[in-house]
Amino acid sequence: MTLGRREFLALLASATARPLAARAQAQPKRILYLTHSAGYRHDVLPLSQAVLGEIGKNAGAFEVAATEDVAQFTTGNLQRYAAVVFYTTGELPMSAAQKAALIDFVRSGHGFVGIHSATDTFYEWPDYLKLIGGYFDGHPWHQTARIKVADPANPLVSFLGTSFEISDEIYQIRDFDERRSHVLLRLDETSVDLTRAGVERRSYGWPLAWTRSYGQGRVFYSALGHEPAVWRDPRYQRLLRNAILWSTGGVP
Repeated sequence: MTLGRREFLALLASATARPLAARAQAQPKRILYLTHSAGYRHDVLPLSQAVLGEIGKNAGAFEVAATEDVAQFTTGNLQRYAAVVFYTTGELPMSAAQKAALIDFVRSGHGFVGIHSATDTFYEWPDYLKLIGGYFDGHPWHQTARIKVADPANPLVSFLGTSFEISDEIYQIRDFDERRSHVLLRLDETSVDLTRAGVERRSYGWPLAWTRSYGQGRVFYSALGHEPAVWRDPRYQRLLRNAILWSTGGVP
């Protein structure tokens, strides 16, 4: 049977519409955002939850479920999510099984994003250090500082150019796994007072954002994010959007 021109065009339109409809109906990925504070509690946490939710909504790629309940960290429940985001402090009251669930979740190919004080977390759990790549070691500066973009070609940070200025609490990092971490942002030390009390000079300087692999999983960390103004900054919001998309296997 020979198709007429009208039938042929209708068939073609139908075939084209199916994949478009399928893409339109694709469900956004789910992100679990943990804000449990077993140590210092940051005032910015409620704002951060609202901002992350808006970032995901505007991107149309992920939705955020915020919680302070570590009971969410079970093997079965984590399978509902594509990535976990930590803005946490102290020794979180996770059981051995909950810790194992988190580690296995990331190692098996899911994402982990650490924000600001995520490095001020789980000092007594060595596997967490292997996951995140470094620990908080004080913040001698709380000011406007210049941040160098260590890899301007990287799609997570390429929009920032070669450097930018921001006003925030600036972390130092100890026990940094320099060999297995890819630094994206670092402090421009010429923009701060290195003679201030508490400043620790290290061979790797002051890394402020990096990526790393953990098994089949993708890990991102940014030390920025203390100040409410930072969370309202479109540059920071874009960085977090890129980081979450990347951690779940996407391309920013």
